[in-house]
Amino acid sequence: MTTAMEPPMKITLAHHIFLSIVRAGFLFLVFIMRPIYFLLYEKETQLTKPSSPLLMKSATELADLIRKQVVTSSDVVKAYIEQIRAVNPILNAMVCHRFDKALVEAAEVDKLLQSGNIPDDWSPEKAPFLGVPITIKEAFALEGMPQSSGLLCRRLFFAKEDAEVVANLKKAGVIPLCVTNTSELCMWYESSNLVYGRTNNAYHHGRIVGGSSGGEACIISAAGSVIGIGSDIGGSIRMPANFNGIFGHKPTTGVVSNKGQHPIATNDASTFLCTGPMCRYAVDLIPMLKIMAGSGCRKMRLDNEVDVKQLKYYYMENDGGSYLSCPVDCQVEKRVRKAAEHFKSIGATVTKVNIQQLKHSLEIWITKMNTSGNESFCFLMGNSVKPVNPFVELQYWLLGCPRHTLPAITLGIAEKIRSSSDVEAALIKACEQLKDVFGELLKDDGVFLYPSHPVPAPYHHQPIFMWFNFAYTAIFNVLGLPVTQVPMGIGKERVPIGIQVVAGRHNDHLTLAVAKHMETVFGGWISPF
Repeated sequence: MTTAMEPPMKITLAHHIFLSIVRAGFLFLVFIMRPIYFLLYEKETQLTKPSSPLLMKSATELADLIRKQVVTSSDVVKAYIEQIRAVNPILNAMVCHRFDKALVEAAEVDKLLQSGNIPDDWSPEKAPFLGVPITIKEAFALEGMPQSSGLLCRRLFFAKEDAEVVANLKKAGVIPLCVTNTSELCMWYESSNLVYGRTNNAYHHGRIVGGSSGGEACIISAAGSVIGIGSDIGGSIRMPANFNGIFGHKPTTGVVSNKGQHPIATNDASTFLCTGPMCRYAVDLIPMLKIMAGSGCRKMRLDNEVDVKQLKYYYMENDGGSYLSCPVDCQVEKRVRKAAEHFKSIGATVTKVNIQQLKHSLEIWITKMNTSGNESFCFLMGNSVKPVNPFVELQYWLLGCPRHTLPAITLGIAEKIRSSSDVEAALIKACEQLKDVFGELLKDDGVFLYPSHPVPAPYHHQPIFMWFNFAYTAIFNVLGLPVTQVPMGIGKERVPIGIQVVAGRHNDHLTLAVAKHMETVFGGWISPF
């Protein structure tokens, strides 16, 4: 069954022609550059297989084993440190560590558990992840660790206190091991910057890990971590989780604190930015989210039981014909169909829909960001002291002495280009229409299956010619909807491919239940070793 939703927003002929020319130009560049990227980055690569079986257990299982003293926290932490040391020279996912402190903290946990004198603060209810290691995206403040967010002029900035979600997780017993790489100012979907360099995909070292939480997703997929923290204003949890074959969750807007990360979104943009969990095993998503959200978790009904057979499933294999994004790869469309077919096979109601406003996802997101009242990107590039001139920075880049990455410079230039007020008004209206469409469609018992990205993980630097592909994730930030990224196997490029599972506001429990079910059916995380 196929259902059509609202008619598409009307755009002028001039706007149509302009977007068509831009699309044709980018697709042509992608076509002619692909052989060059193939020659540069297509080579056989493989990581050394980890030796410790502890690395193959969920955080939930590790916490149980540590508390029962079947294994020690020290053994678990040592195993993860050894794995990070083994893979990081190849991947460059970790950018700064605190291994010595982590080992001391693990020994303290072991000593206290052995004594039997466990304080109330470390009870199973208050510290469900006692002694379990974690990694943190470098954009989040972790006391004593750098927090540059990939901005060269912040390379000597160190956090003096923990971000709120980091503090919540520490209270729950986790032991931070290190901080991980991002894109410059967390606003690009390849994790590469002038402070730390480029992060490589564990499955194919010539391909990207995504961004901006790419270092985090990479180290988790490479068994250097089991759980981590990411942030997402346009897909920065979901794209890396997709490219690295792990789970990630963008919560309903406003339920998890963003305090203590850099850059922080302001005004209306603060409702687009979300902080969420990233992990290899779906079982860890809900306990992590409960801790991270604190009192806000009640809004998400995470303890509600969900029968996935009773949910209503809606899906689209592509965005309906965007002017700007690349066409969706047949492998990606196949994953969406496989998920839909599975839920139909178990007796659920499954409907293919055509939500026509989604073809304007990129334009809607850009317009909502431009009209949000957030600090300008050029101002953030100047470390919120003085806006930089992106045209001057482009000259520095062309002369071979860059102060910013090319994607950041390009974003700064793009910020200077605004649509007409009439077009912006039409796009804002389309966003409101989309909110109504999804609200009516999903209600409290529906989920939407949708591609995470039109193509599998691109080669390094290739995203500069696929500028607009993040639209598939970005639209749900401005809609405020919860989304769980679910891995669905390895594609022919030897990199993971997954899909997004979307629900109505505060129905995070639905997407998380579906993700857990899909893990049992489609295999979840697949080892890159």
